Order: sequence, then structure tokens, then C-alpha cells
Amino acid sequence: MDRTIGFIGLGHMGAAMAANLVKAGYPLRVYNRSPEKAQPLLALGARLAAKPHDVTPPDGVVITMVSDDAALELLATGPDGFAQSLGPGGLHLSMSTISPALSRRLAALHRDRGTFYLAAPVLGRPDAAAARTLWIIQAGSTEAKAIARPYLETLSQGIFDFGEDPGGANLVKLAGNVLLASALEAMAETLAFAEKNGIPRTAFAEMFGATLFPCPVYQNYGRAIASQVYEPAGFRLDLGLKDVTLALAAAAESRVPMRLASVVRDQLTSAAAKGRADMDWSALGLEASESAGL
Repeated sequence: MDRTIGFIGLGHMGAAMAANLVKAGYPLRVYNRSPEKAQPLLALGARLAAKPHDVTPPDGVVITMVSDDAALELLATGPDGFAQSLGPGGLHLSMSTISPALSRRLAALHRDRGTFYLAAPVLGRPDAAAARTLWIIQAGSTEAKAIARPYLETLSQGIFDFGEDPGGANLVKLAGNVLLASALEAMAETLAFAEKNGIPRTAFAEMFGATLFPCPVYQNYGRAIASQVYEPAGFRLDLGLKDVTLALAAAAESRVPMRLASVVRDQLTSAAAKGRADMDWSALGLEASESAGL
């Protein structure tokens, strides 16, 4: 019998993922701080929970897809938190991009309560979430993975496993976002370099996207930076800054210098200070252009 799924966090990513679950026939309850965002899901047959602890019965599955550590910790352990209503055998499936440290704390909390926890952050943007072509990075107990597998398969095109330490999945996700942000900065700087020397930005990006870097990251982001289209945001710049900052904190704990990440963090901070926090994080292109006097 399918467990009731509680889904918390109905931003662009979460709403698309929750819609795929309810379309697949899973019983779904949803919670969002702004309840009006749930209306399209209610029209599909989902039910609205008034509080986080109402989102699932004791033996259910709670999927979280929220913006940061503070939001998730409050939703799980605050006065109305779902951890108090999730009973033995229930599962918290954490798909947010959070710190490895919080992931491990939540895993310990659930273990003490007899509930399961699985870290399963995703790679992909809202269009991939809607198309069910996300990639999943998972880590946690064998039992948690077994419970979560049908739901993760519904949401994704593939699952990569990184062992039993939940924090490992979050570390891999943060590393992935550092790689992406570093690629954005590299594209931003070289496109400014090309333009300042009379090379058309679009032709430059298209050539490298077809030759040295024939992959979606360089093709799609290269096109966006070349055309200088940074809105609407597929992934907000302030969220990119949050993720790179989390990666640097984890690196400091393990004494790993990450010099490129530090440069990108400073560039994202500069962009956010100029009022660009709600732009796509490819707006790093604006920083590079301004620095070049363009």
C-alpha cells in the first residue's frame, strides 16, 4: 500500500516535483508557508495541511524541498514541526540543498525517534523537475533507501548513491554547485574578454559550446551569459551564494582550501549587494562585464 506523502516547500522546484507525485497517483498532502502556492496541486487532487506536523500520518513520508538550513530545521523541529508527528517507520526524505552538518543532526534526531532519514538532494532546474529528468544524490541507511526508491524514481532519471553518511550526499551536491558556479565565472570572464577585443559574444559562446565544452551547462548558460538574459531566474543568485558559502564552511571544517570557490563567493556577494539577488546566478556575467568596463 502506498504511504501518504507529505510535501513541504512549493517553490519552482518543489511545486514541479509535487505535481509529478500526485500525477503518479500517490496520496499527497502539501504544506507551504504561502498556502496560495498550493492551489494548482489541490486542483490535481492534493490536500492542504495547515501545519507542518499535519502533513503526514505517523507511518508516512515527508519530502522537504526548502531554501536553507534555518527553514528546514524550523519545519522539522520547531513548535509545529513534523518530526513530532512522524512515527516509527516513517521517513523524512530531505531533498533540499543544506549543510552536511544539519543533515547529520537531522539523521541523528530521526534515529533517536525510530524514524528514517534520507538525504537526497537533486541536480537540475525547474524545467528538469517538471520533465522528471532530475538526477538524485542519495545517502543514508539501506532501509531508508528502500522506502524512498519508488518516489525518487518517479521524480528523476537516475539515482547516484554515496553510502550511509547522509552528510555525504549534501557535500556532493554542494561540490556540484561549486563546479557550476566556477563554470559560470569562467564563462563570464572569457565572454567579457572576447567582447572587449571585438569578438561577438554569441559566436564565441556557440563555438566553445559545440567544441571544447559540448554539454548543457556550457551551452545553456553560455547562451544566457552571451545574450545577457538573467531574468527570470531558473536558480536565484542568492541561493547560489548560500550554497557556495555552505561549501566553504564544510571545506574549512575539513581543512580543504577552495580558492576558486572563494573567488566565486566574493563575486556572488558583490552581485547581491548591487540588488541582483533575485536574478539568475548567471548574472555573474554582469559582474565580469562591469569589471571590464563594458
